[in-house]
Order: sequence, then structure tokens, then C-alpha cells
Amino acid sequence: MDVRSSEVTIPAGDAELPADLLVPAEPAGVVLFAHGSGSSRHSPRNTAVAHVLNRSALGTVLVDLLTPAEDRVDARTAELRFDIGLLAGRLAAIVDWLATQRPFGRVPVGLFGASTGAAAALVAAAARPDLVGAVVSRGGRPDLAGPALTQVRAPTLLLVGGLDEQVITLNEQAQEALPESAELTVIPGATHLFEEPGTLEQVAHCAADWFTAHLAVPRPA
Repeated sequence: MDVRSSEVTIPAGDAELPADLLVPAEPAGVVLFAHGSGSSRHSPRNTAVAHVLNRSALGTVLVDLLTPAEDRVDARTAELRFDIGLLAGRLAAIVDWLATQRPFGRVPVGLFGASTGAAAALVAAAARPDLVGAVVSRGGRPDLAGPALTQVRAPTLLLVGGLDEQVITLNEQAQEALPESAELTVIPGATHLFEEPGTLEQVAHCAADWFTAHLAVPRPA
């Protein structure tokens, strides 16, 4: 499939965030990625998932949610990667940018979050219920979304490794607070980072199926 790649800078409040856009010829939707703690838009795992989504006619946005200066601070303190409010606010601002600038056209938006990024994605989805059509969490910490979980309206898929026992429990508890459309899928034999052969591919295909199914369906008014 023909996919056009471009690098842009997206305004998010007082920050200017670098992002990589991958645009299929006729995108059916766009998925905005929220990477996990200590990672970046160059995350090989998220990049691999993005390429599978592209093959399903889904555009992707890989973005650094921290500025270079903030990233240097976070490398020393590890505090900003857990600032879910900050990260969610920037995701919401990027969702607004996608809706107004329309670099992918007038298409529905999904969010893909990994680790702490999953919590930020869910908070952003709760803040933009009319704009976010679906959410997928990979090895996520949805519990860090707090009371925002009960306000999420987007169909949500929670993907967890079968050997990641503590995170399975946290996701099971979060699923109870999420809407009825939330589903939990355990990938057998996978640890937290899905480094085992074939496990990340399963994540990518589950995410592609979820976004394809839910971003193609008009949201109820």
C-alpha cells in the first residue's frame, strides 16, 4: 500500500511537539500513538504496530509528548512520564489539531497507548468523547487514568501479556470502570514489553481489527 511519510510540528498549549505522520492513499481513520514511560516517537514497538495499521488503511501519528528540554529533565527525574494530566492534555490538543487541520482528511480518530501512555490516552478520550472513536491499550496502566475511566465513551481494547500478571489484574479492575464496550485480551506467553516472538504481531493485528471495526462505524449522537 502506498503510504506517504512526513514530519510536522504540532502545537499543544505552550509546547511544539515533533510528530511523524504516515498517510495511506485513502485513509479510513487515523490513530494517534501515546508512547510509554521513557520512550519516544521512534519506539520500535509502536513503529512496528503503526506499519501494520497503515496496511489496514489507517493513518498514524507518532509524536513526542515531551519537548526536548522536558525530555532531558525526565531522563534525570522520571517525573514527567507519570504526569498523566500533562500528557493527556497534550494528546487532547493533538486530537483537536487533527480535527481542525485534517492532514488525513475528515476521518475518525483513534488512540493507541502503551504503558503510562495508555492512561493518558484514556483521559484524553474522556475529555474528547465526540472526537475519539476508539482506544487500544498495550501493556497499559489504565488504573492511572483514575476517575476519568468512568467517563470514557470510546470502545476500548485492553491488550496485556499473559505473563504480566500484575498488569493483568490492574486491567481487569479498569475494565470494570470502563464502558460495556471495553474488552480485555490476554496475549499468551507475552511479558510486559511483548518481546517474545510473534507477540507484538498479535498486538498489531488485534489493534488493526479493533480500529477498523470501530472507527468505521458512525458514533451515536
